[in-house]
Amino acid sequence: MKPLLLGKFVTAPAYGQLAATPYGRLHTYDLADFLARWPELHEEALALLGDKRIHPTAYVHPQAIVGDDVIIGPDVKVHEFSTVRKGSVLCAGASVGFNCEVTSAFVGEGAVLGNRIGINRTIVGNRAHLSAGVTVAAIAVSADMSAPEREISLRTEGGAYRCRTTQFGAVIGDKVQTGNNISLGPGILIGRSSQIDSGVTLAIRAVPENSVVTAPHTAQTRIRSRNNAGVEEMLP
Repeated sequence: MKPLLLGKFVTAPAYGQLAATPYGRLHTYDLADFLARWPELHEEALALLGDKRIHPTAYVHPQAIVGDDVIIGPDVKVHEFSTVRKGSVLCAGASVGFNCEVTSAFVGEGAVLGNRIGINRTIVGNRAHLSAGVTVAAIAVSADMSAPEREISLRTEGGAYRCRTTQFGAVIGDKVQTGNNISLGPGILIGRSSQIDSGVTLAIRAVPENSVVTAPHTAQTRIRSRNNAGVEEMLP
């Protein structure tokens, strides 16, 4: 399995206190290696930052919730009714809109999460912009969703890539722009400067940089019915 360097998709933080932490080397990591070491690297970053884990220029709305281990850089904005938890990182100038849920995620410099965004175990690149209603799932559907067992893998130009974890949502590259009501993951790589149109659903694959991903026209929507024998049948 060929390495999949994060530097092909995202830029490491260069501004503020994060540049001097392990996150400043983000671009050098293979994806699977980074996912395995992420908790350890985050703890190292927290130790280096000490009581400066939240920059004094950051704005957190009084009705937002921020976890005790979250790192927030300069000029970040977290708006009302949003929750940022469990080892997340918001780099300089990032914005988290109304009623978002950010869990175990890295949000790059100048990136924008619009309203009602839900991302989990996800890396968002610099100046990416996710519009309202984008959701990134981090685990595959299984018999017991509270204890996932299925390893996340994805298709790349070089063949199958094993993430060696049961929890991985997406890498969303620098300057990626999305429409609304989009479902991504688990196991998605979106190349730099790509565009994801409204209504798209994607999982277990890599999208090259400078791509445009569109949803099927409503006339192409397929409806299936399950009969009593459990066999799917096409409906007109």
